[in-house]
Amino acid sequence: IMYTLRSPLFRGAVSIAILAALLQVGARHTGPAPPLGPLLDPANGVWAVATVVEFRAEETLALPGMLDSVHVLFDDRSVPHIFASNSEDAARALGYVVARDRLFQMEMRWRTAAGRISELVGDRALSFDRYLRRLALAWSANRTFDKLDRESQVFREAMAYSEGVNAWIDGMRRRDIPLEYRLLGARPSRWEPVYSLYLAKLLGWDLSYGFASDLRRLRARARVGREATDALFPINNPIQQPIQPNGSTGPRFDFAPIPPPGEPDLAAARLERELDPPLAFEPLLELEGRLGREALGSNNWAVSPGRSAGGHALLAGDPHLGLNLPSIWYEVHISVAGDFDVYGVTIPSVPSVVIGFNRDVAWSFTNTGADVIDYYEEELDDPERPTRYLVDGEWRPLERRIEEHRDRKGRLLAADTIYFTHRGPIVTDAGRRLSMRWTVLESGSDAKAFPSIARAATVADWLRAMELSEAPAQNGIVADRAGSIAIRSSGLFPLHPDGSGLPVRDGGNSSSDWIGFWPVERYPFALNPEQGYLASANQQPIDPGLDPAYLGANWPSPWRAIRINQLLAGDAAVTPDAMRRYQTDPGSARADYFLPFFLEAGGGSNSAGGEGSPPPLRADAREAARRLAEWDASYTKDNERAVLFEYAMDELAERTWDELRTDLELDGIGRSPTPGSAILASLLTQPENPWWDDRRTAEVEDRDAILVASLAAALERAVAEHGEPDSGGWRWDEIRHLNIDHLMGLGPLSARSLPIQGGPGTLNPAFGRGTFGASWRMVVELGPELRAWTIYPGGQSGNPFSPRYDDRMSKWIDGELDTVRFPRAASELDPAGVSSSLTLIPAR
Repeated sequence: IMYTLRSPLFRGAVSIAILAALLQVGARHTGPAPPLGPLLDPANGVWAVATVVEFRAEETLALPGMLDSVHVLFDDRSVPHIFASNSEDAARALGYVVARDRLFQMEMRWRTAAGRISELVGDRALSFDRYLRRLALAWSANRTFDKLDRESQVFREAMAYSEGVNAWIDGMRRRDIPLEYRLLGARPSRWEPVYSLYLAKLLGWDLSYGFASDLRRLRARARVGREATDALFPINNPIQQPIQPNGSTGPRFDFAPIPPPGEPDLAAARLERELDPPLAFEPLLELEGRLGREALGSNNWAVSPGRSAGGHALLAGDPHLGLNLPSIWYEVHISVAGDFDVYGVTIPSVPSVVIGFNRDVAWSFTNTGADVIDYYEEELDDPERPTRYLVDGEWRPLERRIEEHRDRKGRLLAADTIYFTHRGPIVTDAGRRLSMRWTVLESGSDAKAFPSIARAATVADWLRAMELSEAPAQNGIVADRAGSIAIRSSGLFPLHPDGSGLPVRDGGNSSSDWIGFWPVERYPFALNPEQGYLASANQQPIDPGLDPAYLGANWPSPWRAIRINQLLAGDAAVTPDAMRRYQTDPGSARADYFLPFFLEAGGGSNSAGGEGSPPPLRADAREAARRLAEWDASYTKDNERAVLFEYAMDELAERTWDELRTDLELDGIGRSPTPGSAILASLLTQPENPWWDDRRTAEVEDRDAILVASLAAALERAVAEHGEPDSGGWRWDEIRHLNIDHLMGLGPLSARSLPIQGGPGTLNPAFGRGTFGASWRMVVELGPELRAWTIYPGGQSGNPFSPRYDDRMSKWIDGELDTVRFPRAASELDPAGVSSSLTLIPAR
């Protein structure tokens, strides 16, 4: 019913749609039935929800705090073009229009960071809130905000943005209250300026995988010992094509013998049980357990004028994040006369453009994945009511903070005491007491950098501005109209005392503490390289042969980076449209590597090399190899062989890493993630390695036996699940989908089973439940007059009944981009392309 009612023909019948949504909520609700009386009140309930919240064609409104008038034009893509005379008024206007479109999303974000979701939904969110409070994101943001210079631009714009948000809240009509508040029986909260920093801290949490990496190693050690674990989850990736060019024209394979499985490390097993692993990392670990870290990803790259068809620098970026409706991003253009003129995307809550361009410079980011978290086992004076902790034989006082959790009626649900050492919060209250030191908690975040990079006129300006960035650690790529391109990993990179990462350090010794941070001069960096292009795809940033210093460990397999470099190296006259096509390129360096081994083992080819004669083949394995030989190693929507390859890869990993799957009578140990596919690639060059033996069988298998068994099992699975090979059921777009959920998980308000082009290890990776993907795509040509093309999945509005809720989805699925309108003045925007005009003036 809801899907039908969201069509243009039935958008007016909101009341029935709301009832359908209520039924969906009721189906998921495990407590007492929600009260329907207030929701069905004709004046204030669900009946009063507006189908569309829009400004009139021309409207003038008075806002408190405005210093001067601001003109906002909404183009036919619903992008606001904000023209102001000062940056504070621009921030007020941005807060006002974003609140109109994304108010509930903004509230959910700050409440998540603060651990205050229970105030909306009750005790169902209590465990999640308690975990978030223990992470101390809001505590850190409040401390950062309190230290801000009241005259600084960051502080003044945060205050102005807050005034704009609250001006919208104060002026809302009853029917303007977003649907989600009505479903929850709640009202919008007032916006506080510090909430902008809450979001920055929350983003840092999303992009920090330190605990997941440590937990991964512990779980592996508990099964196969330290030596094997160090080889399976190494500090340096065995395939090197780093972000900072190393002088090589292609990837370098640093394969080394992998030691056999060792005896279980019982001490690691005990430690893993006692760590009380944060629940938020379990989905990531479960995902990595099946696919490895290459399942996640972001891409960016830039091309020098000498390798572009138009003779101008080109830049592309597509950060991959968890996808929701509405999108994490909001597209905007902000022009402040005589100061800056910037276009791109902001995160609702942040008064700055995060990724985008101005008239001279364009930029984008990927996640660095550096090790920026350490855990310390602390000795406390009292395990139940501690007041002190021991360091170097001396007792130091603990800082204490009481956290009260309440429901929406103000009733106390729980109260927790959070303790802090000089390193940070103690994050476990069961088993070992671990304090956490994390750059996100002791930094000012990127909030200080964004206003400065918006004003950059050259690559050099942008790089200087990014020196203000402290967390999260990102790979920033930048290009300017003068033709320069550069990439640098930015943020705080700790200098660990032993030069490596450890799951848990000794908190009783100050010698375990960080000894400082990397100097900027040592950051992974490249400027105008001889090869004429730069690219990052979450791979290891710098070749350990050039700088062996510890930055992180267990880097994602660099298949996407290899593919980007292949595409850029193979085109000496890159066009903006080629940049667009690359973002959904179906080719796969991962498939290019593994496919020949399957074909040789199955008798379909001899291209992988190897000694000896293959064993007698089962007919089903030979048939699977014959079918795979028909594949072009690409993941187009209509491809009918990619599914067979992916099933073969699944089976290969399951049989190869069986020692990591077995619990070995270690009760309480969670699922162990498997090594990345780069490690499996290395193992393929060691055909007699003991890891090939599937210990669940009586036989002793070698590499080719496992490849053959994987082929046979893959064919059997593909036929069982999708029919015969030529029946039409093997089409990739019938099998691999993307699912973009509504913030509350309401199915009818989500976009699910979306067919996409791409697969694991491609530039547009598709995997698992399909909830991660390209959250924003952008291509920029920095010519005399800058040109840009953009898209993201969803739409500008957070109102599910607005046509702007998901109007960009179909283009995004097809890999298309919209042409950006970037007028220098309001008068340059074609009136035919303007949907509404809003003038904001000072209130009396």
